[in-house]
Amino acid sequence: MEKKDISMKLSEFLNSIDSDLEPLVHWSAELKALWWLKKGDWGKAHDLAQEAQTDHGDWIHAHLHRMEGDHGNASYWYSRANKPHFRGDLTTEWNEIVIALLNQ
Repeated sequence: MEKKDISMKLSEFLNSIDSDLEPLVHWSAELKALWWLKKGDWGKAHDLAQEAQTDHGDWIHAHLHRMEGDHGNASYWYSRANKPHFRGDLTTEWNEIVIALLNQ
């Protein structure tokens, strides 16, 4: 049952990216960063992740640098986030981060 609830939340988040012009105001900076990233605004996503100064913000920051191919910088941010350097698909990691945030 829990897995269905998670996918429902992820589905709603994805629907917002497709239909809304801006992320919801009550969302955390980290969710907004992921929202903007999926919308195609890497710079806004980076600023929000960096400003969050949380483990999840650092994880997003690592993901962003891995996206651009800066693996040295990504490794630094994974370390700050207490996460192993993710080696899989970028979309898979993005989904994992969103789900982690939605389940807080």
